[in-house]
Amino acid sequence: MIAAPELPSEFHYPQDSDTRFSSDTDFSEAPDVSINPTKGKGGKKGKKAAGEKGKGGKGVGGAGRMNGHYQENGMENLMLFEVVKMGKSAMQSVVDDWIEAYKTDRDMALLDLINFFIQCSGCKGVVSGEMFRNMQNSEIIRRMTEEFDEDSGDYPLTMAGPLWKKFKGSFCEFIAVLVRQCQYSIIYDEYLMDTVISLLTGLSDSQVRAFRHTSTLAAMKLMTALVNVALNLSINMDNTQRQYETERNKMVAKRANDRLELLLQKRKELQENQDEIENMMNAIFKGVFVHRYRDAIAEIRAITIEEIGMWMKLYSDAFLNDSYLKYVGWTMHDKQGEVRLKCLTALQGLYYNRELNTRLELFTSRFKDRIVSMTLDKEYDVAVQAIKLLTLVLHSTDEVLSPEDCESVYHLVYSAHRPVAIAAGEFLFKKLFSTREPEEEGAPKRRGRQSPNANLIKTTVFFFLESELHEHAAYLVDSLWESGADLLKDWECMTSLLLDDPVPGEEALTDRQETALIEIMLCTVRQAAECHPPVGRGTGKRVMTAKEKKTQLDDRTRMTELFAVTLPPLLAKYSIDTEKVTNLLQLPQFFDLDIYTTGRLEKHLEALLRQIREIVEKHTDTEVLEACSKTYHALCNEEFTIFNRVDIARSQLLDEMVDKFNRLLEDFLQEGEEPDDDDAYQVLSTLKRITAFHNAHDLSQWDLFSSNFKLLNTGIENGDMPEQIVVHALQCTHYVVLWYLAKVSEGSHRKEELMSLRKQMRMFCLMCQRYLTNVNTTVKEQAFTILCDVLLVFSHQMVSGGREQLEPLVYSPDDSLQTELLSFILHHVFIDQDDDNAPHKSSVTGCVTYYNDYGDIIKETMSKTRQIDKIQCAKTLILSLQQLFHEMLSELGTGFDRSSSAFCGIKELARRFSLTFGLDQVKTRDAIAMLHKDGIEFAFKEPSPQGEGNPPLHLAFLDILSEFSSKLMRQDKRTVHMYLERFMTFQMALQRDDCWLPLISYRNSLQAGGDDDTMSVVSGYSSRGSSVRSKKTKAATPTATVAAAKRKLPEGTEESSSSSADMSWQHQSMQTPVMMPSPHLTSTMMRGPGDMREEHPHPHTLPQTPQLHQTPIDYNTQVTWMLAQRQQEEVRQQQERAMNYAKLRTNLQQAIRRGTGLMEEDEEPIVEDVMMSSEGRMEDLNEGMDFDTMDIDLPPSKNRRERSELKPDYFDPGSIMDESVSNSLLLYSTINTL
Repeated sequence: MIAAPELPSEFHYPQDSDTRFSSDTDFSEAPDVSINPTKGKGGKKGKKAAGEKGKGGKGVGGAGRMNGHYQENGMENLMLFEVVKMGKSAMQSVVDDWIEAYKTDRDMALLDLINFFIQCSGCKGVVSGEMFRNMQNSEIIRRMTEEFDEDSGDYPLTMAGPLWKKFKGSFCEFIAVLVRQCQYSIIYDEYLMDTVISLLTGLSDSQVRAFRHTSTLAAMKLMTALVNVALNLSINMDNTQRQYETERNKMVAKRANDRLELLLQKRKELQENQDEIENMMNAIFKGVFVHRYRDAIAEIRAITIEEIGMWMKLYSDAFLNDSYLKYVGWTMHDKQGEVRLKCLTALQGLYYNRELNTRLELFTSRFKDRIVSMTLDKEYDVAVQAIKLLTLVLHSTDEVLSPEDCESVYHLVYSAHRPVAIAAGEFLFKKLFSTREPEEEGAPKRRGRQSPNANLIKTTVFFFLESELHEHAAYLVDSLWESGADLLKDWECMTSLLLDDPVPGEEALTDRQETALIEIMLCTVRQAAECHPPVGRGTGKRVMTAKEKKTQLDDRTRMTELFAVTLPPLLAKYSIDTEKVTNLLQLPQFFDLDIYTTGRLEKHLEALLRQIREIVEKHTDTEVLEACSKTYHALCNEEFTIFNRVDIARSQLLDEMVDKFNRLLEDFLQEGEEPDDDDAYQVLSTLKRITAFHNAHDLSQWDLFSSNFKLLNTGIENGDMPEQIVVHALQCTHYVVLWYLAKVSEGSHRKEELMSLRKQMRMFCLMCQRYLTNVNTTVKEQAFTILCDVLLVFSHQMVSGGREQLEPLVYSPDDSLQTELLSFILHHVFIDQDDDNAPHKSSVTGCVTYYNDYGDIIKETMSKTRQIDKIQCAKTLILSLQQLFHEMLSELGTGFDRSSSAFCGIKELARRFSLTFGLDQVKTRDAIAMLHKDGIEFAFKEPSPQGEGNPPLHLAFLDILSEFSSKLMRQDKRTVHMYLERFMTFQMALQRDDCWLPLISYRNSLQAGGDDDTMSVVSGYSSRGSSVRSKKTKAATPTATVAAAKRKLPEGTEESSSSSADMSWQHQSMQTPVMMPSPHLTSTMMRGPGDMREEHPHPHTLPQTPQLHQTPIDYNTQVTWMLAQRQQEEVRQQQERAMNYAKLRTNLQQAIRRGTGLMEEDEEPIVEDVMMSSEGRMEDLNEGMDFDTMDIDLPPSKNRRERSELKPDYFDPGSIMDESVSNSLLLYSTINTL
């Protein structure tokens, strides 16, 4: 095991008086040994020539350069950053030019490379040669930070546009090509890589996001390139060792001693090179990865996890162990979906290789439950990759996943999100259907129920039934379609299982299983014919490829040829079963009807028509009759030659039904005779058949309006018409009107036709209006639904699109009809489900109470009202809440419990109202302010009935009003708070009883976040008044705490004072002559962990006592005494914190001097639950894992070992003690760690 390499911490020339560096540092003068380009091929490592560091002022760069910059393809004086950004040159030539320049003057070339990384971060500053020679590295980074553009949060890696989208790829490619081209000599010169790694390590610890993001990406890509180099060295070492062993095993007479010596020398040199590479990788891993994998920015964390997955995949011998896998396992709990996604994709690359499975056994056992739970991740992309990862685990071994684990994935085949369902379908197919019965060689291919797919189809049926989601067969088929399409399109086997008798010893399908098989078969036919997912899973129409179109045509031809023959016997066998027949009758809708003619299948068409006619005569179920009607409609297509034959059969059937209906109706309505139940049944059954066919077929030639209207009129007059007859008569008449309108709208029409239609429509509307008062609820609902449809169809919009001739048909409801429709809504829609006689809710309140049923209508209505008038809409919302509050008081009394369901329901309603205002506070500013004003006035409107000293009657309404506080802008919160204080007395402010809690919570909601300030997006957060950015606090983990306590920020005191001044101004602006303002509380949690560094006074000065507001003159003595006590307590606490910090600072400095490791506090990050279900908390992930810091287990080279012994790692950002005072909570956690 080796330690991290000791790299130079500063760009600094050692002076005679500088005793920090020994003569062995990278920047001291060394013997004049030139760079040997034959490194790796037997030559010695290149050393720095004496005085080379000062040779950068010659003013002449390398070949292809002018003034230190590149000139290529006519592009003169371009920085390296510009060349890479433009992407017009091959990266190979760009790197070769830089290498030539490096060989000529490596200081100037290295300075170009340093500026390249600085500019790639979006910094406008340039590191000059003078800065490079004389300034320390931390000072250079601070100088670059000062020159950053604070007004923009964009930098090259985040900028939009085609140029910047390509930049990241070019940036990564440049680093990879640079290492590849330098892998034989330059990277071993102990100068280039040490300086680059030191620079990237320092930048990766910067508080400027752009620096940290860019340098982390560069360091991780550099590490990946070094892993490739190390892998090549390992292969070369193995080959050299094998050649050496072969030569040594030869007989002495045939052995070539010179060759043995050369092979020994080569192996030694390869070993030294590998040691160097391993030290570089350890430096990057410990200096960058272990800190950035838990960075506050999700993009940075994602980069680290993506790259460590590449390392484990590329060089599994060195990286695929528990010491590296633990980081991926921990990060699977990250709160950002993109980071969790990178974890899963990294693991997929490992599990895909079966040879690596043995190394993943411990990791799988420890993190399997987490992977399984991620299948329910709230981010669908993460859930998809989690299921795919489990599929790879299942593919490698069946023993890892328990039946419970598999079942948690199985049910996802019914997910509404198609990618999740497809991934779950692939998992299900591999688990249940991957094993088939082997077929004997030379034996004829088995078909039908003897085929190998028979058992698999049965398994599909069994799974479908056990899932108990029978209405979702289409979703199951869609989930399995991509992985098991061949199985699902084996319709010959399915029909054989339904029609053929089972062979001896085979168990026949039950009735329930046959029903499920027919439903699945119908869904597979629909999927093959339509080539789009079921409703709810589609993402819009997708353009089919030529291959997909050909597959669709072939499938339709094959299904038509098969079912044209088998469908009639299937209908004959299951003609009595309603559910089976309904599904079977839908199959002809997907046929290629030309096959009936081209395939000479006319006799099978005749058989199908006979079966459909028999089913119509046997059944009265609406679903079966509508299926028959749709089948006739599909077959009666004038484009096909079978149209005449089907049209004749349909006309004969309709003639018989209409004649029978007229005959039965005449007898049924005959005066003087009371119809019996048998007559009513005959009329109803015939009317059902006619209504079902009239839905899809035009029956205008039979004049059904007169007969149906006569039937409905008789029901109104007598009042004893059976309910179902009235319902179907209304529906049939509705179809008559609509078909008449379609006929009039299509082409030329006479005025008499328009008048006739207008008369029929108005007579029908009047009839429906009369049925709105019927005693039967079903009849009233049918009349209401049809009236709404008719009013919508015959509205003023029907004349748009050049149809002005239909103007006489426009119908607007009169006041009486509008009143009756509104009365129906109030008495039959907005009612409690458990009590039909419950009083109705009014206006918006009732709508939102029934949000689950009418959510889409409600949202659209509220959106329109807000567009019309935002303030009036807000007043309406608060008024509805006040009405509900009044109703609750009348029911529960004034002493109600605020935890009661009624009060909680009103509060939940207020929360939903608040969400409707959206995120744009500027647009809704006036409306929200008016809402709070009305709410405050309502809360203090009625005094307490118990007398003075008790809370107002409606004070609890402030608890409801607090749901809208988050929608107030910061400055408006102060205004509303001042308005609230106008209604308060001095005694109210001192009350702390439970009955006053609504007032306390509402005041707190107005004060929370009122003093937050807008921070710079470049550095996370920064003060506008300071030229130097303040640094952000790391996440509250021990390692990050130590690092945070080590960094310098000399300007911290100024920024703290600026913040204090701003705080004082805010308090003064909020002070009123009546109320005592609450003291300002500072909390880092308001700004989020890791987002900014807490401002503190200088550690050597005692913290100042916070200045509270001066008590107004009219305050009483008690309040003055309370303020004095509070001030004394604040002073005492500040002094204690200062003493604790001084002690901790001493302990930290001692720990640093003892050489605290970069990764001693190697712990998992604090995460939050991100699952759709809250089952299970994160277990102790440390158990059973080897969590020691992992180094590449090879000895370091002598040269590197000597250097590590002689000088400390000055570039370690953790070695610089931060002069600013850290947050007390973080300091206490660090003490515990130490």
